[in-house]
Amino acid sequence: MDDRLTNLPVRELIERLATSDPIPGGGSAAALAGAMAAALVHMVVALTAGRPAAADDEPALDAIAAEAISAQSDLLRLAELDAAAYDGVVRARRLPRGTERERESRHVQVAAATREATTAPLETVRRAADVLDLAERVTPIGNPNAVSDAGVAALLASAAMRGAALNVRINLPHLPADDPLRAEAVAALDDLLASLEQREAAVRHATESRLG
Repeated sequence: MDDRLTNLPVRELIERLATSDPIPGGGSAAALAGAMAAALVHMVVALTAGRPAAADDEPALDAIAAEAISAQSDLLRLAELDAAAYDGVVRARRLPRGTERERESRHVQVAAATREATTAPLETVRRAADVLDLAERVTPIGNPNAVSDAGVAALLASAAMRGAALNVRINLPHLPADDPLRAEAVAALDDLLASLEQREAAVRHATESRLG
């Protein structure tokens, strides 16, 4: 049976998140929030393109739509990847460690699995940041009847960024001390999240301005 998260009915997915099983968890939830944000951006474009009032914005709308489709696909993939990566961590931690060789093998596999479980949410932060950019771009030119949807897209993208960043940070202490990903991830998060509050405020203001 195909048990991929992205093939589950919404109710079953939510119910699985509510169990004591840590897979799927916050990393997958963050990626799915980002995917929903991208889908909403695409919906706003679909409700806007072809309208006489949007004639001058058609090239921009086409570009936003193409980027939203790509981001949605990537974030759905990242939801699956995040779950698989953490499953790898759980499996690696359960490996035997009775002998020196077993302990060494377990150490290597735990480190590799933890690296995967860190890179997946880090990529989610990056792609969700792209979706926030799309929401910022579509808000002032989208169909005024769908401006609330653009605002929701921005909020979901922001939440995806913040949520995925938490999953990066919880894994960093478990990486080997000499793994360059430790410093690389911190620098990337600092850069990606540096202006997030201002971006959130700006898109919220743009949305509310169009709501009237």
